[in-house]
Amino acid sequence: MPDSLNIVTIDGPSGVGKSTIARMLAAALGYTYLDTGAMYRAMAYAVNREGIDSSDAKAVEDLVNGIELTMLPADDPASEVQVLINGTDVSPFLRTPEIGMLASVISAMPPVRDRLTKLQQEIGSNGRIVVEGRDTGTVVFPQARWKFYLDAEASERARRRAQQLRKQGMEVNEAEILAQIQARDQQDRQRSIAPLRAADDAIHIDSTNMTAKQVVAEMLTHIKQ
Repeated sequence: MPDSLNIVTIDGPSGVGKSTIARMLAAALGYTYLDTGAMYRAMAYAVNREGIDSSDAKAVEDLVNGIELTMLPADDPASEVQVLINGTDVSPFLRTPEIGMLASVISAMPPVRDRLTKLQQEIGSNGRIVVEGRDTGTVVFPQARWKFYLDAEASERARRRAQQLRKQGMEVNEAEILAQIQARDQQDRQRSIAPLRAADDAIHIDSTNMTAKQVVAEMLTHIKQ
């Protein structure tokens, strides 16, 4: 089987731990990690920074088409991928619930979706990558050799997100985060373009009561089989 198909996709809802799992799995396999969610969050951050109304499709399209987006690999599996917009590192600003919600909105816009999907496919054209997002197994890499759909109860995802933000020194309201996660779940599943869903041939894993290491171990078992 050609290397172009040696791709692992991990799809799932917000806050389920896809980034952490994907980084660890990529390290275990010796593959490159591609964080598609960070790409959409970067575009959302740019829209927010410029004060553009997300309902103004033309303004969003013009901004997105004028952005040079660069993804730099993390130094180790525990670190976030570094994201640069026009050469400036915006990584520290991408993981807030507000940027996540805005990313969900603009990711439903065809110009944004088309540009980033093509960029993701270019990055993955040589294979040997682990990619995570919401449509990586259904739209971006339907030919991927291994596909996973990672899920967890919304309350557990809210707890994990709150913990992540607290580690960054932020004050958080876990009830608000839960409400935002539930709202984003609904928004992602109901959008007309590339809605959140599992690929027909994806392996489902519920991580509610699992550690990241346990999830990675289960994925490696399926991959080695």
